[in-house]
Amino acid sequence: MEDPLVPLVPMSHTAHIRSHRKPRRNASSIAMRAGVAGGVLSTVAVAGASTSAFAAEPVTQTLELPTLTADLATQAAQSADATQQMAADYQLQAERDSAAEEAAAQAEKDLAKAKKEEARKKAAAEAERKAEAERASRNTERTTLTSGSSSSSTTTTPTAPASGSVGTVIGFLKAQLGDAYVMGATGPNAWDCSSLVQAAFKQVGVDLPRVSQDQSLSGTDIPLSQIQAGDILYWGGKGSAYHVGVYLGGDQYLDAANPSKGVVIQSLSGYPASGAVRVL
Repeated sequence: MEDPLVPLVPMSHTAHIRSHRKPRRNASSIAMRAGVAGGVLSTVAVAGASTSAFAAEPVTQTLELPTLTADLATQAAQSADATQQMAADYQLQAERDSAAEEAAAQAEKDLAKAKKEEARKKAAAEAERKAEAERASRNTERTTLTSGSSSSSTTTTPTAPASGSVGTVIGFLKAQLGDAYVMGATGPNAWDCSSLVQAAFKQVGVDLPRVSQDQSLSGTDIPLSQIQAGDILYWGGKGSAYHVGVYLGGDQYLDAANPSKGVVIQSLSGYPASGAVRVL
């Protein structure tokens, strides 16, 4: 008997065909789908409620940066000033230390220079003292030789002119022994070779040329085998001689040799001359 409360649903005209029938859903599948749907709805509801709660309660707490008070600003300025002052003090001290070191080094140099200058002055004074003593000795020797030569000039050099004597020339030359050789010097304490010969013969009134080349052309040529005391010796070609001296006799001659020797007596055998001339 049919339930009168349940309405009758007309069947499809294709219901009797199996392939056209809709599959039936069982109760467990329906229940599962209902549970999932309910869970999703619950989650959405909770999320919405949370969002509403957060939206309903606005955030009122904010972070604020600390503000410098007048005291803190003053302290910072004072600290910067103190740092700057300290740097300036360090700089000033460094400059003072550097200046002190430079002053000490300069003082040491000045002291060394003063000592050196003092030693130089002492050496110069000693050299001057010795030179003065030598000059005094030469003057005495020169006076003795000149007077002795004048008394014997007629016997020593019978052919010498009345205006001079070989002895006077040799005496003057020997009085200059030890003097310095300086190129271009003309006495009284330094000579070169030709200025010494010129000065020696000037003592007896004979004027000779100033340089060696011209002196080798003066007077009369004398063979080296016949030279006598007072003859002028020259080295190099006649008219182009580079050195001169005066023969003393006994194979010796006197000349202003060079800067290392000065005025000396040397052996003719050790340094043979090129030629000789006689002017007395």
